[in-house]
Amino acid sequence: MEKEVLIALKGLQFTMDEEGAQALETITPAEYYKRNNHHYVVYEEPTEGFTDITKNVIKFSASQMEVTKRGLVNVHMVFEENRKNMTSYTTPFGNILIGIDTDEVQIREEDDRIQVNVAYSLEANYEHMADCRIEMSIRPREGGLEL
Repeated sequence: MEKEVLIALKGLQFTMDEEGAQALETITPAEYYKRNNHHYVVYEEPTEGFTDITKNVIKFSASQMEVTKRGLVNVHMVFEENRKNMTSYTTPFGNILIGIDTDEVQIREEDDRIQVNVAYSLEANYEHMADCRIEMSIRPREGGLEL
């Protein structure tokens, strides 16, 4: 895999109310590298209404994914199969204690594509909020991104 990549991130939240699944999808340029059997994706994320940028680092391996955000938003989230991890999510509006109870982390690696799928349950301040999925596709920038 090349260093300059495009990532497509899709997050799905399944809530218990009548709205059903809510999806958020973004495609952004990023840098990719692999070190000590861990994959890394680094990209910057603007936040609407703010001038500050949040730097994101996604680190993943066979059954675990970590997301670290630094900047306007600060958090270190760990998605580890069959484990619940707690963390503080710091925003300009205050802190939220979140719990991430991960059911599954799947990684499929090909020559020109890496696919990561994570299924987890999300808590905020010890209250179940939603069942969630993250789907991430990583491709070289030159070839574009087929969804």
